[in-house]
Amino acid sequence: MKSIYLIGSLRNPEVPDLAGRLRSAGYDVFDDWYAAGPEADDYWQKYEEQRGHSYIYSLEGYAANHVASYDKSHLDRCDIGVLLLPSGRSSHLELGYMIGQGKPGYIVLDRPDRWDVMYRLATKVYDDPASLVESLYFDTLFSAATQTKLHVENHPPFRADEWPGITDYNRPPGFQHTCK
Repeated sequence: MKSIYLIGSLRNPEVPDLAGRLRSAGYDVFDDWYAAGPEADDYWQKYEEQRGHSYIYSLEGYAANHVASYDKSHLDRCDIGVLLLPSGRSSHLELGYMIGQGKPGYIVLDRPDRWDVMYRLATKVYDDPASLVESLYFDTLFSAATQTKLHVENHPPFRADEWPGITDYNRPPGFQHTCK
């Protein structure tokens, strides 16, 4: 089973929904970081400032080290990264780290007012969570079929449009399947 690190904001209420969809599609999803709650970073900042610590000093502290080590261990463990927008600055570092490790990294947009061309560095960018889940499902089916060498005499060619739920698989208008 492939594992997905779901990257996002503690303040994004869509995180649990996408995590549930991905689990229903058969993935092991790491989103436990979300349990810290929407104000976790604010409380950490306030606590460190009350102690007279700067941001730079606090990044070297026990709390920051613990959280960063925890997250990094799961970034290393997981096979796929999914960035759900909107999210904060650190989320882009997490996705970049995973892509830098040679792992696929996907982005789910949130209808941005300002476009960013560097999202081209992601494996793929989606307009909505449903398209991501459908695409990953199709990729898993295709990968399983090719890895197990299912090509057999008289086996009909694979056609994505014959599989339920895959008929709208991010195809541009006029797209023709070339699988033979």
